[in-house]
Amino acid sequence: MAKAKEKDEGKQPLEQPMQKQQKLNLSTLQPPKGRTRSKKRVGRGQGSGTGKTAGRGHKGQKSRSGYSRKRGFEGGQMPLQRRVPKRGFHNPFRVDYAVVNLDTLGERFEAGTEVTPDLLRERGLVRRGKQCVKILARGDLAKPLTVHAHKFSGKAAEKLAAGGGQAVVLES
Repeated sequence: MAKAKEKDEGKQPLEQPMQKQQKLNLSTLQPPKGRTRSKKRVGRGQGSGTGKTAGRGHKGQKSRSGYSRKRGFEGGQMPLQRRVPKRGFHNPFRVDYAVVNLDTLGERFEAGTEVTPDLLRERGLVRRGKQCVKILARGDLAKPLTVHAHKFSGKAAEKLAAGGGQAVVLES
């Protein structure tokens, strides 16, 4: 046993050649071997397995050239989008308002400031450019502010006046 160990210790182990590790990035990504298949080439003779009818079967609409199924087509049965009744109403004259509350105005503006829709957009309280602004009465406002807006809720106008401010209605 001891002699066998000495023999083994005297030999140097064979070094395995290091395989070159490729850096992984988007240009070197590949599926593993055997993962992908080549495209099925149809209509290339009987030996291919998809010759003659090219996998479409005999006759019928689907075997013809130019066939495409219409969206929602259910084989002649009344399609779902026509079976379900229409509901609701879309008002073409609806006006969307960007809502700003009094407590927000109290936090973001100093006393005596004239608050306009442009100033609200500048400070990030209103997002879209051509949107009307409505002031609602959430929270309390102790500062006297002059607020220009397209609409005010009843309570919001009262709270503004009680705080020493003014509510100025703009035309849409």
